[in-house]
Amino acid sequence: MTKSKLAHAELITTQLLEAVENSKLIVAGKSEARLAAEVTELAFDKFGITDHWHKKIVRTGLNTLATYPENPPDRVIQPDDILFIDFGPTVDGYEADLGRTYVLGNDPVKKKLKNDVESAWYEIQAWLRLQQSAPASKVFQFAVDKAREYGWEFGGMIAGHIVGKYPHEQPIDPTSLELDIHPQNDNDIFLRDANGEERHWILELQFVDRQRQIGGYFEQLL
Repeated sequence: MTKSKLAHAELITTQLLEAVENSKLIVAGKSEARLAAEVTELAFDKFGITDHWHKKIVRTGLNTLATYPENPPDRVIQPDDILFIDFGPTVDGYEADLGRTYVLGNDPVKKKLKNDVESAWYEIQAWLRLQQSAPASKVFQFAVDKAREYGWEFGGMIAGHIVGKYPHEQPIDPTSLELDIHPQNDNDIFLRDANGEERHWILELQFVDRQRQIGGYFEQLL
């Protein structure tokens, strides 16, 4: 039941980001904050979404290097920019978490980065489906290695986390990393929660090129 509810939340969020593209909201000359506000407005107007369980993120240019906890200064989208959107709507009480990269212009390196981070996501998902057990630290290292395989650096502090019915399960120790795909979490991501229920994970990838000061992002439900 939970998985179908999460899948429905992700489907609605996917449709939201498709509507953002079709509405041609992603244009040069607009600030990140303005685009985030427009996506939020569209979420309400088209899908009735009022709640978002994590901060709304639009990052462009240099800001695509920033990790989730950071709050870099607002930037204006440039004609040849790369940018990503990371939104976490709550749909019918269940959490979605979707991240997508967009490229304005025809820069082949930026287009490659966009395509690579998405391809890598599906390759990691396919690998995980073959595993009987997978410590979160091993999954994180696999993501790091995959970034290198494609010629990029892994830019995130984590490579994923759980989602569920809002608010999702929290660790007893608030400093614990047990519910993140983190290099210091050796717990198996296939472990069930305290109630014996299956956990549901988001895989999030951020690949960066620090020399060119660009990053690409892709995340969704595993």
